[in-house]
Amino acid sequence: MFKILTHFRNLAIVSLISLILTWSLPVQADTKINPQLEQQVLEIIRKNPEIIIKSVEIYQQQQQEKLQQSRQKFINDFQTNPQSVIGDSPTIGATKSKTVLIEFSDFECPYCAEAHQTLKDLLAKYPNKFTLVYKHFPLYQIHDQALPAATVAWAAYQQGKFWEYHDALFTNQKQLGETLYLDTAKKLNLNLTKFGNDRKLANKSIQKDLLLAQQLGLGGTPSFIMTSPNFAGPVKLTEVEEMLQGKQ
Repeated sequence: MFKILTHFRNLAIVSLISLILTWSLPVQADTKINPQLEQQVLEIIRKNPEIIIKSVEIYQQQQQEKLQQSRQKFINDFQTNPQSVIGDSPTIGATKSKTVLIEFSDFECPYCAEAHQTLKDLLAKYPNKFTLVYKHFPLYQIHDQALPAATVAWAAYQQGKFWEYHDALFTNQKQLGETLYLDTAKKLNLNLTKFGNDRKLANKSIQKDLLLAQQLGLGGTPSFIMTSPNFAGPVKLTEVEEMLQGKQ
């Protein structure tokens, strides 16, 4: 904890120094900071570290409040008009169900692969109970094939084969790569020319899903948000069946 506070303190000191010095000096194209003034500002901050800590706490609180507001707006929109949230994302299951489950997923995430099998079982067991919606949330910072896999799945969607391609990616998760992507496209009889062209167009839709995940403050995959006649909000996959059975 001490290291975290020290880190924030250092960052805040730099920012505060820049701000104070900006206020203290006339606007010029090439303003040079007076070393003596800089030392004076540093000394003031060193003698009053609580100012920095308080500023960080206030900033964190403001960010948390913004996140809560963004989440609540999304949930309200999802509850009142699910189709506006679903948009053009792939869906499977009941076509007119009042219960909709949105999955934010990454094709290279091992936990998403486990969730994939659970969701398949739920869809088979409750075929008319809910609609499953897939949103792309590739964690490309840690999974090098997450984004390429998302783009080929989106390309398959343009030819009506998203869920078949989706299943193949999760089933063969350890083989993610160009060979699997092309072999799967061939097995599903996709038009390879269109498939190749659509891969290059996928980024806009995937970035839209990523932005939504960011706005909701989702920290990992898989993440789920559900709306039903009696519930609307984030949900754990282990809770979904109980909700489908009306136990919650």
